[in-house]
Amino acid sequence: MDNPTDTLAHNPLLATEPAATALPAFASIRPEHVSPAVDALLAEAEAALESAVSEATPADYDTLSRLLSVANERMGRAWGAVGHLKGVADTPELRAAYNDNLPKVTEFYTRQGADERLYAKYKAIAASPAAATLSPARRQALDHWLRDFVLSGAELQGEAKVRFAKIQEQLADLGQKFSEHVLDATDAFALYVGTEQLAGVPQDVQDATRAAALAEGKDGHKLTLHMPCYLPVMQYAERRELRQQLYTAYVSRACERGPAELDNTPVMAEILRLRQEEAALLGYGSHAEVSLVSKMAESPQQVIDFLLDLARRARPYAEKDLAELREFAARELGLDDLQAWDNAYAGEKLKEARYAFSDQEVKQYFTEPKVLDGLFRIIETLFEVAIRPDTAPVWHDSVRFYRIERRTAAGPQLVGQFYLDPYARPGKRPGAWMDDVRGRWSRPDDGRLQTPVAHLVCNFSAPVGGQPALLTHDEVQTLFHEFGHGLHHMLTQVDELAVSGISGVEWDAVELPSQFMENFCWEWDVLKHMTAHVQTGEPLPRPLYDKMIAAKNFQSGLQTLRQVEFSLFDMRLHARVDSADRVQQVLDEVRAEVAVLIPPAINRFQHSFSHIFAGGYSAGYYSYKWAEVLSADAWGAFEEEGVLNVETGRRYRQQILEAGGARDAMDNFKAFRGREPSIDALLRHQGMGS
Repeated sequence: MDNPTDTLAHNPLLATEPAATALPAFASIRPEHVSPAVDALLAEAEAALESAVSEATPADYDTLSRLLSVANERMGRAWGAVGHLKGVADTPELRAAYNDNLPKVTEFYTRQGADERLYAKYKAIAASPAAATLSPARRQALDHWLRDFVLSGAELQGEAKVRFAKIQEQLADLGQKFSEHVLDATDAFALYVGTEQLAGVPQDVQDATRAAALAEGKDGHKLTLHMPCYLPVMQYAERRELRQQLYTAYVSRACERGPAELDNTPVMAEILRLRQEEAALLGYGSHAEVSLVSKMAESPQQVIDFLLDLARRARPYAEKDLAELREFAARELGLDDLQAWDNAYAGEKLKEARYAFSDQEVKQYFTEPKVLDGLFRIIETLFEVAIRPDTAPVWHDSVRFYRIERRTAAGPQLVGQFYLDPYARPGKRPGAWMDDVRGRWSRPDDGRLQTPVAHLVCNFSAPVGGQPALLTHDEVQTLFHEFGHGLHHMLTQVDELAVSGISGVEWDAVELPSQFMENFCWEWDVLKHMTAHVQTGEPLPRPLYDKMIAAKNFQSGLQTLRQVEFSLFDMRLHARVDSADRVQQVLDEVRAEVAVLIPPAINRFQHSFSHIFAGGYSAGYYSYKWAEVLSADAWGAFEEEGVLNVETGRRYRQQILEAGGARDAMDNFKAFRGREPSIDALLRHQGMGS
């Protein structure tokens, strides 16, 4: 039998190299490593907690950081690596290991967050004369900790405290279950069709689906519900019954129409009940009120008013969009009864007819290597850094690793590093996201500066037939979006872990840097240097670019109302106390109030709305539109001073990206723009204002 000590010594989740430079050993991590590592790290964290709350330990910021933050960060890094692998390389064995340990990890963090003894230490720090000498970043971190102790139940007593802890454990388990149901329902669907059924579908998609079928020893094409397959079929497939079949499968994932074990109906209801119970224990009227304590918005009603105002402004444009779509579909496509599975197809045909180009035509110019090179050049020029290939253990052979350096008189200085995982594959959850591996930190244990590392994950179609991967213009924007998050995390100059990079940033402001980056995807001086036709190598022609600009706000009214619908549904759902058994009713009421395009009854969008049921966006999905106001106004400075103006880029970098969460988001914005944000820039950018 193996010696347990020896086993731990060789556990890749327990890094032995200096913490400031350690990277996860992704290539070596196995499911059997998870439980021993978690148990060992929890024991370390438990010992650190008891030492921190000891009467012999002074209520001193440096002392608590050295005792507590080091052990917590070590635990968080290892658990983060496991969670990341479950998101990008899921297997039944890894999922089981994760789920077995999730209750233990949740219980510890819940208990620590509600520990009265630790709360008393931090309150003593805040009340001491030394608090006046804390740096602004440390003062901000301390204020956040005091707030979070209250939100974590530190002021609860007796049975209320026990119940609160139990709710945290249940919510963690339910969120995980919701996400698994969506992934499993997505992966479970496959439709095998002959080439004749794919009339109109782009050739690169046909090639990829044929290769997927061949890999399984089957003839024809394998269609799935993953975006690189699903979206182009919905946009281009001429066979209406095929579009209907895929649409029906996609919008009914993880609902009562599928396998009972994947139905998210009871999961949603229980999540909502527990969130409401949690809010009541904390003395709030709703989960929405709890959610907004740490955001820029001040109340659920303020958010609702913002969304309804945006809906009112967008509605005339949306009604015009829909009338034009229906008229075109009837006249040109013979679709007198336009259905939900026709919208993307008819919309693409209308765009082609009106602007004389297609997304597929544009896609031929956006080869992945050229796009990445263009993106990196923008970052290097505007933010005065250099991006270089780097090496690190990875979880799949398509994953790449890079380093960001700043030029100094003493030579290149490491600023941050990132993993790029661009392609869709089975076992990888849908969507695109940025996550942190480690944050920037002046470590209290050894005094070393720890540089930040990020994950940047997308789900693009992989290269086929020896050609580079091709990205749609929407996918290019997605890539830039996630890099905006990554830059926010990696370019920070804050040395206090709790407020460096994206940490401590209000949730409704965290999308500012990501949405900001999308604007570059529409600039001619940028696109002409980041495009190359897959066959000829020629850059994007100016006439085609002009057509893209003309079509930029195509159906922007409909798209805005769609985002308002999702955001208002989320806020209303979490702002009322009786929504657990009324999810569909709340959604129907919201649609009746703001939507002009009502989906059919088979649509169960909410059953895969992972942002609010399995992510961090509960009563916070409005953040996308809220932050869009900030990002559009921030972009206005570059419109005024020059899109690639280094001085403007430096000011943006210093006041927003480098400042991270060490200041309130509004203070960061005003330091950059010189005033509070205005909604006018957003409306103008979307063709709905002067």
